Amino acid sequence: MSLKCHRCSKELSATFSIMVSRSDTCSSCMADIRCCKMCTFYDPRSYNECRESNADRITEKEKANFCDYFKIGTGTDDAEKARLDALAKAAALFKK
Repeated sequence: MSLKCHRCSKELSATFSIMVSRSDTCSSCMADIRCCKMCTFYDPRSYNECRESNADRITEKEKANFCDYFKIGTGTDDAEKARLDALAKAAALFKK
């Protein structure tokens, strides 16, 4: 799994896939790594922008936090990319 910073999209060190502390930052842009936007549960279309229903509400999605449900993700919105790909394929099917 390739981890990329949510802010600058630079590839992150492989050590982040093992353990992420609250003080870890991207070496390129100094963005916080342990934040909502780097979590697998982050989903801008979900309630509180999180698919984990038991998680506390966090308003600053790009700031480091203490969420107990944090699980490092890729830093990219894979669900959104998949949705756009599906829409493009559907449009291609019906294109004249």
